[in-house]
Amino acid sequence: MDKREAEETLKQLRSELDDYGYHYYVLDKPKVPDAEYDRLMKQLLEVEEAFPELKTDDSPSVRIGGPVASAFKKVTHAVPMMSLSNAFSADDLRQFDRRVRQAVGDDISYVCELKFDGLAVSLTYENGLLTRGATRGDGTIGEEITGNLRTVSSIPLRLREPVSIEVRGEAYMPKRSFESLNKAKEEAGEEKFANPRNAAAGSLRQLDPKIAAKRNLAMFAYSIGEVDGKALTTHYEGLQFLNEIGFKVSQEAQECASIEDVIAFTETWTEKRHDLPYEIDGIVIKVNNLAQHETLGFTAKSPRWATAYKFPAEEVLTVLREIELNVGRTGVVTPTAILDPVVVAGTTVKRASLHNEDLIREKDVKLGDTVIVKKAGDIIPEVVGVLTDKRTGNEVDFYMPTQCPECDSELDRLEGEVALRCLNPKCPAQIREGLIHFVSRNAMNIDGLGEKVISQLFKHELIADVADLYSLNRDELLALERMGEKSVDNLLQAITTSKENSLERLLFGLGIRFVGAKAAKTLALEFNSMEALQQATVDALLAVNEIGEKMADSVVSYFEKPEVTALLEKLAAQDVNMVYTGPRQVVEVDSDSLLFAGKTVVLTGKLEQWTRGEAQERIEALGGSVTGSVSKKTTLLIAGEDAGSKQKKAESLGIEIWTEQMFIDALNEIE
Repeated sequence: MDKREAEETLKQLRSELDDYGYHYYVLDKPKVPDAEYDRLMKQLLEVEEAFPELKTDDSPSVRIGGPVASAFKKVTHAVPMMSLSNAFSADDLRQFDRRVRQAVGDDISYVCELKFDGLAVSLTYENGLLTRGATRGDGTIGEEITGNLRTVSSIPLRLREPVSIEVRGEAYMPKRSFESLNKAKEEAGEEKFANPRNAAAGSLRQLDPKIAAKRNLAMFAYSIGEVDGKALTTHYEGLQFLNEIGFKVSQEAQECASIEDVIAFTETWTEKRHDLPYEIDGIVIKVNNLAQHETLGFTAKSPRWATAYKFPAEEVLTVLREIELNVGRTGVVTPTAILDPVVVAGTTVKRASLHNEDLIREKDVKLGDTVIVKKAGDIIPEVVGVLTDKRTGNEVDFYMPTQCPECDSELDRLEGEVALRCLNPKCPAQIREGLIHFVSRNAMNIDGLGEKVISQLFKHELIADVADLYSLNRDELLALERMGEKSVDNLLQAITTSKENSLERLLFGLGIRFVGAKAAKTLALEFNSMEALQQATVDALLAVNEIGEKMADSVVSYFEKPEVTALLEKLAAQDVNMVYTGPRQVVEVDSDSLLFAGKTVVLTGKLEQWTRGEAQERIEALGGSVTGSVSKKTTLLIAGEDAGSKQKKAESLGIEIWTEQMFIDALNEIE
């Protein structure tokens, strides 16, 4: 076979395998026996092996797994992947419906979809070809896992239409695949996965795609982030379009004319969910009309046009053997029940929260009691009650200690609080938990520094505060258990990279009381530098929108401490960034200095000389804010080829429109 014959053969084989795969994995209607599919795949591999230069990124052979990745790159989502608000009852759903109607009127319909229990992912296609796959991450920044997602058979490598589109979906592990995987792990003497969700997430975060390929994962597509050249009016229409271009979409999705129809749908699937071949943990309800999505808008955390109904928590009985005390980073001492192992909502539970001493007294919990355990929101196990009629007389009362279980300092209960708290700032448990918080995903986001590694470093006295992380050396880390050269090098690189984080991550990581991730971003935007924030008075803080008295007092008190000043000096000496470097929606500078100062920009269509990410970074560096959809707040649209519906909407709203060449020319003029 010469090269020309090989090209024709490969073209035919890929076309046939793509078609057979679509019917098997997406439509669940196989066209040929498995043996025929396997025969064609074997032939494809043989030809590609003989002519490796003809292998393409959209070949069905990539399902087998590609080269090992050195690490996962960070990805910024053009349209944030926001979490949903929760509803736990029919009344909650009716309240959601009332809020929607107050905003957009009574002409409302909904779409109900199963809430798949897996890993949310984003897939980017350029002209129909899969170019990038990423995890949801924190909603704004995820990790690129394209190689692993290419191994998932229900994810098309090339769409049935050459559209440029970003698709959101849930990658999951079917129950049968989960059972097989855990059986294999058990036979190999390895620790089993707790549930299919953890198994799916763990599989897609493997550096070696060949491992992911063996895990038999699948994906349901459930929404479109953005699409060029296709005008859609309803969410349900979007689901149908996704199915047409090659995605597996749940056939259980249903249009509902009223909230009572929605409630009936949730009741049906509360009963039927266990019959499905995959796990679901609720129902997602979305307003169907896409124009109404824009009217309803978003809160800081979630869209106002959607909510997630969570199934009633499953309750089981077990015996409470002990109560363990844990000291958190703020000094709060939390009692945790140690239980006889029991399966709750698909996972084995050995520990459950008891919250505080008052709750223990209120529920009359004793050691040795038979207790009722459930998972709050199907996630966090907690003890919700005691079966006193099962008592034998051997149960023992439990009393909270007066001294900290970690440092023996006197415990105190602050006015207005139910929790007992250790007020010793040098308490080892608080320091350790503070370190774990500092490196966490929403804080400094240092990959490789999990709870076990932090505990090791702390135990061996290699770190005493967060600044010590930046003076760790290679030899010290190599001496630790289970720390090889590659993992140490990756860890040191991640620590170095974190020095460049914007100020808000450092602020959140420091663990200032009452300052969450959102407040940290607000403070960083307002004060711009750590130095300015250190000098801020309570009045100056109260003048900032969303900063209340408790938070203002806490921030001022925090920065008044000499040990905090010393810590910040140590961090600065290690070149940890202390200024805000993120995007600004409004930039108070001369617009001649920053080209896009104060502008809200939308990118659409195919750009020839830039990637979307590169263009977005350049716009934000020049004072602009990039959003994913056109609205009345948009001030500029930059349109590449096949711009489609976004350009038409911008034209109808009278928004300024640039071509890619105009964008390049404008940049050239200021550089």
